[in-house]
Amino acid sequence: MATESSPGRSVCLCVPTLAWEMSNVSNYALRMARLSAQIFGEVVRPTDSKSMKVVKLFSEQPMAKKKEVYSWYPPHNTYYALMKKLRYFGLYRDEHQDFKEEMRRLKKLRGKEKPKKGEGKRALKKK
Repeated sequence: MATESSPGRSVCLCVPTLAWEMSNVSNYALRMARLSAQIFGEVVRPTDSKSMKVVKLFSEQPMAKKKEVYSWYPPHNTYYALMKKLRYFGLYRDEHQDFKEEMRRLKKLRGKEKPKKGEGKRALKKK
């Protein structure tokens, strides 16, 4: 049977790893070892090194929740909301937004603004 040593203690993993060990361990001991492994979040059945790599990957924190991943880019949405408020209070000047609003105002004066919902060409055809 395999033994695993941790700092300060030695733990006996009562799960048989070889075929000839199967006959030495009772069915009850085998089931208890599996239950214990399941409760404490360990691998229930004996696995090879390739499978342990997968177990290790799934036991780690997901990439999206790692701080170095999600804080890579600046919080653009927060900056946009702050700049919008500063612009509203007159503390920030966004020339592009000013230009777009001026174009919208001039279109409205000429009668070229977008129709409201339900007042377009298609809606007028049905009436």
